Amino acid sequence: MMGDDGRLRALKRLAAEEKLWRKGDRVVVAVSGGPDSMALLHMLSRLRAEEGIALVAAHANHGFRAESEEEAVMVRDYAAQLGVPFEHAALHMPDYIEETGMNSQEASRTKRYAFLHEAAQKHGAGIIALAHHADDQAETVMMRLLRGTGTTGLAAIAMRRSEKNVELIRPLLRMRKSELLQYCADFHIPYCIDSSNEKRDYFRNVVRLDVLPYLSRLNPGFTGSLCRLAHIAGAEDDWMEHEAEKIFRETVAVTPSGAELDAESLAGLHVALQRRLIKLILNYLSQDADSVSFEQIESMRAAARTGAKSTWKLDAGGNIRFLREYGKLRFVRLDEARPIPAEGSYPYEVHGAGSVTVNEFASIFTFTVLPAEANRMPEGRHEACFDMSKLTFPLKIRNRQPGDRMNILGLNGSKKVQDMFVDAKVAPSLRERYPILCDAEGRLLWVPGIRRSGHALAQAGQTESILHVRMEHE
Repeated sequence: MMGDDGRLRALKRLAAEEKLWRKGDRVVVAVSGGPDSMALLHMLSRLRAEEGIALVAAHANHGFRAESEEEAVMVRDYAAQLGVPFEHAALHMPDYIEETGMNSQEASRTKRYAFLHEAAQKHGAGIIALAHHADDQAETVMMRLLRGTGTTGLAAIAMRRSEKNVELIRPLLRMRKSELLQYCADFHIPYCIDSSNEKRDYFRNVVRLDVLPYLSRLNPGFTGSLCRLAHIAGAEDDWMEHEAEKIFRETVAVTPSGAELDAESLAGLHVALQRRLIKLILNYLSQDADSVSFEQIESMRAAARTGAKSTWKLDAGGNIRFLREYGKLRFVRLDEARPIPAEGSYPYEVHGAGSVTVNEFASIFTFTVLPAEANRMPEGRHEACFDMSKLTFPLKIRNRQPGDRMNILGLNGSKKVQDMFVDAKVAPSLRERYPILCDAEGRLLWVPGIRRSGHALAQAGQTESILHVRMEHE
């Protein structure tokens, strides 16, 4: 066991290595009244002059136990003895639990952290120090293993993380509970024991009281092994996250409705990065992405493979729909994927020269009337020219309707627009919004970017004026 000076030196060394604070920082210390948080408050109070930090002790009374008021008084008095400002909140948890429907642990954590952030804001503190220790870390790793977890879950409790522009730090994460109890004894630090910690009504208590002691009989260093696993997993998880973020910036296109990337880009990655990139995309688009299962992620990975179905979709959870559309993988927010009604909802009339913005397809159509002598020819499939005298106005730009067919230039007979979309590999999610140019008689003239009809062709010596049409995306 480390001696008195050794414990403090270890804490100071860890703070420097992990950059937990800097000179001039103000730190709110969350003090429950138990031995862990009371030891943390005492250690930081001993370091504050040397490290150049200011402290605030913050205690939340959850109101569940009869001794809660006595604990609040004890923390207040000890903070005053150390010369540390004190903040206190009575949280009235029973009312909050009934109001929100949360379980007592989840509700308590939510209210407690809200209070700590309020205390930090009040005192201009950029750091909240929490008293989680190595035994807490081991318990958390074991709980996640029992429930089923990935690498991120194995990382368990982070030494530091940002939340609402405040850094949450855990300076005691490398110290054992036994060391903290000894520290309290060495310095005659008062503390309270939470009687609820001995009740097996909570999963964590069962792990701490039964599971870990049993497994430690097989390996006396089991708690330390779990903490090392968390430390290693945390570093590897951090590296993986940075790699995934780099790939995200290089390969993922963020769109107004979601995000997309090439199937080949995903399929070419290592399987671990495939999973991580999918999770990163989902987290970017939804706050509920944690509900996405391993099986769903594997289905999305499989959709990227060569030989997978060219069009395919999946409800990815978190209000996100995943689609494979030929060579593209798309992640669409469901609130952005509203279907366009088929008939009468999306017509734009065209009476002559000018421009029309088709919001449903984020595109602009430009109509220009030219004399035949201008000899203007279409430059690619996003432009078309028509003999003005053979057009029946007003023209219409509309979305596809059931049974749409067009007499295609250069082919005998007509072809379904649906089949044209399939041949051109138009993404299924775009087909109901794709614009089509028609005349007043309902005759289909042009599907931009795909084909035009044989109607109203401009002919030398016969055509007097030409309607030139161009479609471009906004």
